[in-house]
Amino acid sequence: MCDASDYAVGAVLGQKIDKKLNVIYYASKTMDDAQCKYATTEKELLAIVFAFEKFRSYIVGSKVIVHTDHAALRHIFAKKDTKPRLLRWILLLQEFDIEVVDKKGVENGVADHLSRMRVEDMIPINDSMPEEQLMAIMILKEF
Repeated sequence: MCDASDYAVGAVLGQKIDKKLNVIYYASKTMDDAQCKYATTEKELLAIVFAFEKFRSYIVGSKVIVHTDHAALRHIFAKKDTKPRLLRWILLLQEFDIEVVDKKGVENGVADHLSRMRVEDMIPINDSMPEEQLMAIMILKEF
């Protein structure tokens, strides 16, 4: 499943077993300023390219069904006259066995939410460890 919003792309890699989706990987990425200016179809195809680059080691050599809420992507691989950027991305995706399936936005919820996650403030990671915890670890090792 892939989706794009105005500022991010999201993707879910999963495998259907007995009609139940088993998730393998969730991924999302915010777009840079230039990518935010892309047309909707370009953003949606960017989401697919992002997913295939991210999940390449899992999907190479397998048939992949891409669920998207953007119906135009079903026909873009057959279109001959399109923008050079889209043609480059289509060429990148040709090494994969892809089937694009249209899915209603409501049914594509996880990828939709991943593409809408926004981080307002970068929170610094506190990687320091208090000395009390270090002492406790050292004492426990002696037993």
